[in-house]
Amino acid sequence: MTRHVDVLIIGAGLSGIGMACHLAKENTGRSYAILERRTAIGGTWDLFRYPGVRSDSDMYTFGFGFRPWNGTKVLADGPNIRQYISDTAEEYGVTQHIRFGRKVTTASWSSATNTWTVTALDEQTGAAETFTSNFLVGCTGYYDYDNGYRPEFPGEADFGGPIVHPQHWPEDLDYRGKRVVVIGSGATAITLIPAMSGDAEHVTMLQRSPTYITALPADDPVAVGMKLARVPAKLAYQIGRNRNIALQRASFQLSRTNPAAARKLFLAGVRMQLGGKIDMRHFTPTYNPWDQRLCVVPNGDLFRVLRNGKASIVTDHIETFTETGIRLASGEELPADIVISATGLRMQILGGATLEVDDEPVVTRDRVVYKGAMLDGVPNAVMVLGYTNASWTLKADLAAEYFCRVLNHMRAKGYTRMEAIAEEGDRSTESAMGSALTSGYIQRGDAIMPRQGTRAPWQVVNNYFRDRKMLRKGPIDDGILTFTRAAAVAPVDAPLEASRTA
Repeated sequence: MTRHVDVLIIGAGLSGIGMACHLAKENTGRSYAILERRTAIGGTWDLFRYPGVRSDSDMYTFGFGFRPWNGTKVLADGPNIRQYISDTAEEYGVTQHIRFGRKVTTASWSSATNTWTVTALDEQTGAAETFTSNFLVGCTGYYDYDNGYRPEFPGEADFGGPIVHPQHWPEDLDYRGKRVVVIGSGATAITLIPAMSGDAEHVTMLQRSPTYITALPADDPVAVGMKLARVPAKLAYQIGRNRNIALQRASFQLSRTNPAAARKLFLAGVRMQLGGKIDMRHFTPTYNPWDQRLCVVPNGDLFRVLRNGKASIVTDHIETFTETGIRLASGEELPADIVISATGLRMQILGGATLEVDDEPVVTRDRVVYKGAMLDGVPNAVMVLGYTNASWTLKADLAAEYFCRVLNHMRAKGYTRMEAIAEEGDRSTESAMGSALTSGYIQRGDAIMPRQGTRAPWQVVNNYFRDRKMLRKGPIDDGILTFTRAAAVAPVDAPLEASRTA
């Protein structure tokens, strides 16, 4: 049976749940449904189950703007984030609109019927299902949930133990009393090492090059103080959120405008944490701050296990795996019973689904992003992509608010179709991820990511304050986003069971 709603959302993670809540709270009057491949709410936070998994953004800004995060932890763990997303869905009546276990395979727009047709696979039964909608919203993020980035290591077949990628953490992996080598230097690696060091015999962090790492208090002292002073939760959240947005932006701006000063500050903080016990060369990157995403450790937990000898850090290249460990280019051998390949993620758009407009495949790399939320030449569609230099949720919230503004504008004017179309001079060769960050996953994803434009509103600025002004207050009818009153063909079968949002 074909099922029809006004708005079809792909993905029930942070972005998808946030989008659905906004549709309800901002009185759009639209019915909606969410298709989610997994069997539970949470997206990334339901997928990743490795030891110590936590946010890499502070929870004041990683939480939704419309629903306070009431904890005091600066970085929350995965299970608590997953619960927060699930509780938000329950509070706003979203859960009943989710169809779990549906892998979207194609999304096709028809100008003749003015509708989207989405094909999904019920992975439990193997049956194909079809859904139609007036609007499509992609909330799948940009990671490949099936495959993390896992390079093939020389000689790995000779290794006698397991090689595990954190994206596919085995529930029965027993590392108690074992020697563990974690390959990588990013957020996942620096989370795993302190989390595993309590039970493992020893954990070694093996990196090719250092990353900028900064230590923050595990509990936000201001949040704790406001809680003790019984400041109302909503007000306390707003105060903390505004403060952290400003601090994030100031840190990034300093790094871009005066990288030498920012580098000096970051390295001074690391030097203090190491206490002279660890060689600073392991924490002195060759690139400038924020050329790659900054890593954060609560209460300096990584530095603590390095100081007390439960863990160690090695900067070198792998020559080959051996039966009992890894031999490095320097000739040193690292003994290992288990190797964790925290080597990053692969990028993917719309969960790997095929996107079509009037039977023509859409090559996302050939499209330009409009206001960081839509693809040119793709009607009635929104794609939520969070910030690369701040919390993902800040941008996801703004994109959802903007979409609701557009929907309400269309209802008031009687429009049924919207579309942003770029001119040839608007297109550039730069990825929508920008040129500021040089992280490996961004470089690998360049082949699929949409492009930046040469001018506003086709440029992705990654600046919350500028985006807030543009998406909340900027004109809807700007002469670029066009609206028409094309007639929609009503579905011939029963609508999907989904109440309207107002």
